[in-house]
Amino acid sequence: MGGRARSALKLAPLFALAFALAGCVVISPFGASDNALRETTVQGEGRAKILWLPISGFISDAPASRALGLVQQPSTLATVSRALDKAADDDEIGAVVLRINSPGGTVAAADEIHSRIARYRRETGVPVIASFGGVAASGGYYVAMAADTVIAQPTSITGSIGVIIPGVNASGLLDKLGVENASYVSGQHKDIMSPLREATPEEQAIVQDVIDSLFARFVAVVEAGRPQLDRDHFDEITDGRILAADDALRLGLVDEIGHIDDVLARARDAADVTSARVIRYYQGRSAPNSILSETAAASGLRMSAAGVPVDLSFDSQASAQPLYLWRPAPPR
Repeated sequence: MGGRARSALKLAPLFALAFALAGCVVISPFGASDNALRETTVQGEGRAKILWLPISGFISDAPASRALGLVQQPSTLATVSRALDKAADDDEIGAVVLRINSPGGTVAAADEIHSRIARYRRETGVPVIASFGGVAASGGYYVAMAADTVIAQPTSITGSIGVIIPGVNASGLLDKLGVENASYVSGQHKDIMSPLREATPEEQAIVQDVIDSLFARFVAVVEAGRPQLDRDHFDEITDGRILAADDALRLGLVDEIGHIDDVLARARDAADVTSARVIRYYQGRSAPNSILSETAAASGLRMSAAGVPVDLSFDSQASAQPLYLWRPAPPR
């Protein structure tokens, strides 16, 4: 058998798969041209409302790319701001629950969302409850400091109070490859934190000053939001470590430990009602059908092949920026 024949036989399974999938690949855009923010009830009944507002994933003020860059998702900041603007015009909303499941994100976005929530509370008088999911760390915890009450799940991970600017020094590798840094700069510190060379002691001090300033703001936000913190363990609380829910409660970082039903019961108490509809806002054609479900709009484009879903989404976050973030690996 000739070489061409053998190659054709090797490729035969791939061709067969392609033909099997032909006519079965469906790409479904959701909400591509519909930007209206709608309301749906996901639980309960009555006239009073509790707004369930998820804050999930990497907190940013930049749109996220989905479906191989074909769809731009609104940033966390834009999503929260739009929701609070809509809620502010609804007198039937008696409480807002921030469902936080996030390791944090950029300093600027976390700070702006915190400020936006605090303004909503101040201008409307509506109580805000922060409900922690699996992770509410660093910037996720920073955002929660604008709430009246903080409730963690028994299995929540929180804390990580601190700042990081990810960086790498690849100069040793470049030396081995025979590659030299040939950058031109307008001033001696213009390429500060360049991965192409080692930082000087002066540059290290400059970056550390920025870190210290942003860290001081984080600490001030925590002190304002959690006046009952255990001051005897304050250095431990603010050294960047993550904490389990039980330790967070012991140290005063959260008010309670409970599940979603406990959170909703607290929200009804805060709203001074015995029954209320839990509502969510959504954008696009398909509304969420439960408290924790994702909307179709939140997923961008979905592809299925022969009935099997294929995830084409990805996140792209710049790494050379200050972050209120807990993540064992650098941002993707």
